[in-house]
Amino acid sequence: MLSAVLAAIALAIWLYMILGRGLFWLARERDDRNPPADPAVWPAVCAVVPARNEADVIARSVGGLLAQDYPGPFRLILVDDDSGDGTAAVARETARTLGAEDRLEIITGAPLPRGWTGKLWAMAQGVARAEALEPRPELLLLTDADIAHAPDNLRRLVARAEAGGLTLVSLMAKLRCDTFAEKMLIPAFVFFFDMLFPFGQVNDPRSKIAAAAGGCMLVRRAPLARAGGVEAIRAAIIDDCAMGAMMKTQGPIWLGLTDRAESIRSYGGFREIGRMVARSAYAQLQYSPWLLAGTLLGMVLTYLVPFYFALFGQGWALWLGLAAWGLMSLSFQPMLRFYRRSPLWGFALPAIGALYSLYTVQSAIDVWTGKGGFWKGRAQAQLQDKSAQA
Repeated sequence: MLSAVLAAIALAIWLYMILGRGLFWLARERDDRNPPADPAVWPAVCAVVPARNEADVIARSVGGLLAQDYPGPFRLILVDDDSGDGTAAVARETARTLGAEDRLEIITGAPLPRGWTGKLWAMAQGVARAEALEPRPELLLLTDADIAHAPDNLRRLVARAEAGGLTLVSLMAKLRCDTFAEKMLIPAFVFFFDMLFPFGQVNDPRSKIAAAAGGCMLVRRAPLARAGGVEAIRAAIIDDCAMGAMMKTQGPIWLGLTDRAESIRSYGGFREIGRMVARSAYAQLQYSPWLLAGTLLGMVLTYLVPFYFALFGQGWALWLGLAAWGLMSLSFQPMLRFYRRSPLWGFALPAIGALYSLYTVQSAIDVWTGKGGFWKGRAQAQLQDKSAQA
């Protein structure tokens, strides 16, 4: 009897996921669907790129930005965040090769102050410099140094922002998916993100759900300033979602999938992807052991219980487990198609969910041992508490 009850709970969870989360799993929010018309006037835009030891990828990132076919005024500010690998020199040479030195400005980042995460401090300095430009930019493209942009990406972002009067337009950059570990875990990473923050509900002004993808965010400058600027989220580990939530208080936002912005950094194997997930997973749980325990219980019910009863159950437990596993696999198919991966990966979601559960536990252990939010040589998760006391 208990087996059937557990299997029924798992099936109910997946019925809710399929029907009650804004149909997130269909992955319908994409920048190539229903593209808006061009605006009558193209506003001034400034891209801000925080960069710390990005010499291996910065040429392609900066090169793609300087090659944008944007019809309006466009400048690029790169904030060199104490790089030791010649990041600034590579970026400068890339601009010189393209004959675009006049559109690239490189500023040296100031020392990291107490209570800030490194990326947000670099971003804040770039935004402050953009405020002094002439013409003053109406829109800011906040993008990571390891993102490659198609030539029409900025033009399409601005067209969408202008057509919808949006305060923020964000694209979930297409992540690298080449190694075995990437093929197994990366499409699921985006799938889980969409499950947690259904893009359709993010884009609905009536919904309180808000999020953004930090690799590519087009932000309207004036509403950002009214909301308190980057400083208002200065300690956020999950800075993109914090930005999305802040900007949605100022007006409608939009988040979608894209092929026009791509991550150019390999995520490597299981250990490297685990570190990426662990950097922010416990922060998403608000550093709460109780939320951690609840999340792990939910992961077991959602992913492992259907798998177990589908293989080892009897009677109703068997059939309910098979139904839940089938719905789970079905829900993953649109994301697998987007990443051009085999549909058979859908049946691996129980194993994938188990790995992500382990990474979440590792995230908590990292915070407890003083290594939380480790990125680019900095352990940043503890800044949350410090900034609250400042």
